[in-house]
Amino acid sequence: MLMSQNHTSKPLLSPLSDNLWTANGSLRFPGVEFGCRMTVIRLSTGGLVLHSPVHLSDALRDEINKLGEVKFLVAPNRFHHLHIKDYAALYPEAEVWGAPGLPEKRRDIKFDRVLEDGSPISPEGEIRYFLFLGLPALNEVVFYHPDSKTLILTDLLFNYSGDLPWGLKLVTKTVGVYGAPNVSRLIRYFILKDRRQARESARRVMALDFDRLILSHGDIVETGAKEVVSKAFQCFGY
Repeated sequence: MLMSQNHTSKPLLSPLSDNLWTANGSLRFPGVEFGCRMTVIRLSTGGLVLHSPVHLSDALRDEINKLGEVKFLVAPNRFHHLHIKDYAALYPEAEVWGAPGLPEKRRDIKFDRVLEDGSPISPEGEIRYFLFLGLPALNEVVFYHPDSKTLILTDLLFNYSGDLPWGLKLVTKTVGVYGAPNVSRLIRYFILKDRRQARESARRVMALDFDRLILSHGDIVETGAKEVVSKAFQCFGY
């Protein structure tokens, strides 16, 4: 049974452009509230793609259902899978897509496709994706929405700034993701296994025509994202 949030008139889905929305959720680790973000894309067919779903409340469900029929549920890396099962139960006709390694990690979930380098989500190529190589512990799949010139990342970059709770500010400064979008030191020092592969993947990202950056953690970059992503990817030798 879904858990209701406090009654509020403020919509949970925030529009960024035509057919593109985000919804914020909660994520605590380790004892610090980092927050997380889901991206919702509506295809030309009217179907919805839910990227990195957040906690499913009654209110969020109702807002999603008003946008269209959920067709795809996406778990874009080995860590962003916590709420997929709840969505799959609510939307049993939707295809469940996961990053490499997730079918083995979450044997309680039936994945319809493993997201490596493959065909677009729709025949018209409305959404593109590819696996960012060199980080096998993360196995992040990069998503790109050409129509809105939006790059969608999950844990590859974080972007925290401004007046934050002291615990979150301490952690984000420690791992090097406070003040500007950046690759965390945890990824650079402990997860990066193949710098050459990561560099090639970074070049592949930078070949995309994007201006906006949606991240799962921290602030969205509404414009000028290509420059800030390029700077962040210097750690890969890009």
